[in-house]
Amino acid sequence: MSTINITNARANLFQLVSDVNVGFNPITIVNNKGKNAVLISEDEWKNIEETLYLSSIPGYVERINEIRKKEDWSSAKEFDPNEEWQ
Repeated sequence: MSTINITNARANLFQLVSDVNVGFNPITIVNNKGKNAVLISEDEWKNIEETLYLSSIPGYVERINEIRKKEDWSSAKEFDPNEEWQ
């Protein structure tokens, strides 16, 4: 994770926002007058929210892990949104 002080972050905010949206690499903004902050893309934040929500469902993570262990994934193929279903 990259680190930048708050003065430089203020001066380069447009570029920082562009960088986190393109590279999905969070940036720590250091503030010497208090606690630091982290800048992440909106997409990354939505992914974090979804993960937190799904993890909050009782038994969800355990069930997914059980399925992963029991299934034979050797013949699985990548999802093709254009594939026709019968």
